[in-house]
Amino acid sequence: MSSSNSSNPSIEAAKESIPIVTEPDLPPEGGIRGWICVVGAFICLFCTFGFLNAIGVFQTHYEQNSLRDYSSSDISWIFAVQLCLMWALGPLYGRLLDTFGPVPVLYPCSLLCVFALCMTSLADEYYQIFLAQGLGFGIGAGGVFTAAMICVGQWFVERRGLALGIAACGSSTGGVIFPIFLNKMVGDVGFYGAIRYTALFIGILLAGSCFMVRSRLPRKAWNKDAPWLDLSLFKERQFALYCLGAFFVMWGLWGPFDYLPSMAQEEAKFSPDLALYLISIINATSIPGRIIPPHIADHVGHFNVITTCALSTAISILCLWLPFHYHPSHAGLIVFALVYGFVTGAVVSLLMPCVAKSGKLETLGVRFGTFQLVVALGCLTGLPIMGTILKQQGGKNFAGLEIFAAVSALIGASFLAMSTYQMARSRGTWRV
Repeated sequence: MSSSNSSNPSIEAAKESIPIVTEPDLPPEGGIRGWICVVGAFICLFCTFGFLNAIGVFQTHYEQNSLRDYSSSDISWIFAVQLCLMWALGPLYGRLLDTFGPVPVLYPCSLLCVFALCMTSLADEYYQIFLAQGLGFGIGAGGVFTAAMICVGQWFVERRGLALGIAACGSSTGGVIFPIFLNKMVGDVGFYGAIRYTALFIGILLAGSCFMVRSRLPRKAWNKDAPWLDLSLFKERQFALYCLGAFFVMWGLWGPFDYLPSMAQEEAKFSPDLALYLISIINATSIPGRIIPPHIADHVGHFNVITTCALSTAISILCLWLPFHYHPSHAGLIVFALVYGFVTGAVVSLLMPCVAKSGKLETLGVRFGTFQLVVALGCLTGLPIMGTILKQQGGKNFAGLEIFAAVSALIGASFLAMSTYQMARSRGTWRV
């Protein structure tokens, strides 16, 4: 493995803090193959998390059309399960990726994503939409996402934050394009036609990504005694605190993605088109959020930056979203979307580098899979809880769910700060 001769202290600290594999037959870090993998991962996240970032479009459509007889909380379960499955099967996918590489995960899961969208385009009952869009797409997207992130994490160590940040920009780019694409296509060919065109679009892109995402590590023999889930990781205090922090941050993070368009129409009297474009605005500003803070984090510490951004998430909700419940303003909600997109983009893109920093390269899949289960619980329960709060407040008062999202982020930032402190003490440096 090649290494830089630079005396940059941040690089030296990274080398000391991240155990890496040193087998001579491994290809060098990064290089052309590594950056091709980043491009493939960008496409993978564009098609999975990018599509999921448009959940506000579906929430609004279902509330007003095919599922109008169901409550906001009932509808939000579709997307909560989708988000949960993006993370929950991490232990299964991680074990397969550590042993066989991305092929047995990425290929079938890509096909499942396309198939699930085709079935969604034929669904008009709640249970059908739940099975196709919630379960089917969630399972497939989870495998595509996990394979992409783990492979990029293997190819990059010293510049892991930057590489993963660039890959994560795929989700932001998708979050900008899909709401606009769906809104325009619904007007031209109807909702179900728009879903079919989306399935074709995603299928072509994922087919290309399957040739780009490759593992840096060689395949290994299947070890039947190796654990699928390593609960002993929670004995590490800093890792346990980090998982708690990530749980609480993710518990409320998706609230604006799902409910901001509805609030904009109900309270701020946005037009339907402009309300849906708020999701695109959030995702547009998350693009620099996924690149700039992770790049800074490579020099000052990933844990330091993610803690700061988690705290900023809570502050943005309290100072920029909650006040406009009492004083609705078009400009105010747009400013909130701009700020929230930047800080949450940084949080999401730094989740993986922080997990990777706490363990060895060759066990990255199992560690990330264990962490994913914790995040999955937050994603599964957060949106339905906020939907229930909204229902209890008459379906038109969004203050309760805004407070829930803000408090969750504050608690999460507190646990992340404690994890950062523990990590700094154990490493003997503040750059963690």
